[in-house]
Amino acid sequence: MAELMLFRRDTDGRDAKVPGSTVALERELQRRVEAGLEAMLGIRFLASEYPTGPWHRGRIDTLGLDENGSPVVIEYKKGSDNGVLSQAVSYLAWLESAHHEVEALVRKVLGAEAAQTIDWRRPRMVCIAASFSHHDRVAVRRLPELIDLVRYRVFEDDLLSLLLVDSSPGSAKPASSQRTRHRSTRDVIAPSAPVPLLSSLVPECLRDLYAEVDDTLTRWGEVEVAPLRHYIAYRRLVNIASVIFRPKHEAILVYLRVDPRTVVLEENFTRDMRNIGHLGTGDLEVRIASATDLEKAEPLIRQAFAAV
Repeated sequence: MAELMLFRRDTDGRDAKVPGSTVALERELQRRVEAGLEAMLGIRFLASEYPTGPWHRGRIDTLGLDENGSPVVIEYKKGSDNGVLSQAVSYLAWLESAHHEVEALVRKVLGAEAAQTIDWRRPRMVCIAASFSHHDRVAVRRLPELIDLVRYRVFEDDLLSLLLVDSSPGSAKPASSQRTRHRSTRDVIAPSAPVPLLSSLVPECLRDLYAEVDDTLTRWGEVEVAPLRHYIAYRRLVNIASVIFRPKHEAILVYLRVDPRTVVLEENFTRDMRNIGHLGTGDLEVRIASATDLEKAEPLIRQAFAAV
C-alpha cells in the first residue's frame, strides 16, 4: 500500500523521519476534514451525521456536492474496517432513492442554482481510513459505483495527510430526476451509454491535438479521465484539469487548478477565470491551438499536478 513519509532536517543537517499516527476518535478526523472539505477534496459541505431513514437505518458522516455536481457521501474510520465497501454500496443505494430529499437539501444549503446542476449519473463515495485491506483494494476496482479509498495520517504540528490509494471509476447512470427528464434530448445521456464516449465529445477537427493534450495530462502520474456532459475532467481526489473544445476556433481550453496570481498571463493564451463563470473547474484558462501552445502549457500542467 502507498505510504506517505515526512522527514525533518535536524540541526546536524540530517533528515529524520517524522512519525505518523491515527486519530483517537473518528469524530476528530471528521471535524478536521469537514472544516477544510472544499480545499482538501473539492467538495461543498451539505450536512453532518445525516440520517438515512428507517429502511436504510444509517447515519452518513458527511454529505456533500463535488465540483462536478455529483452528490458525495464521506465515511471516516479511525483505523481499518473490512465492512467499508458494503457500507459504501448501501449509502450509494440510499442516494439513488433520495433524489428529491438531497435536491431539497442542496437548495437549502447551497442555493437553487446548485440544486439545478446536480449530476445524478455519477454519485460518489469517499472512504477515509487509516488503512484498507488488500481485498478492499481488489474489490473496489470491480464495483460499478464511484468509490475513492483515501488513507489518512496525522503528524505533529497539526499536519494531516490524505492519500488516494485506490479508486473505482464507476459507471455513469442515466439521469432520472423529473427535472432531467424535461431537458432536451441532446443533454441527456441515453441508458444504453453508461458514460459519454470520448469520440462523441471530441470534434473531429481537434482529435489529433486532443490526443497530444491527453497524453500530456496523463503523463504526470495516475489520473482518472472522466468524460462528463460538458467537459472532460482529469481528477485524483479533486479535479486537476478540465478540457473543453472550441471547434469554431480550432482550439482546446484547459482549465487548470492553478492560482492565476502565480502565473504571468499572456493574451490569447492564459486567462484568470476566478471571477468569470465557465464550464468545468479550474481558475486558470489555457488556450491550446497548436503543438507550440501545448509545449508552452506543459510547465503550467506540471504545476497543477504538483499541487495535488
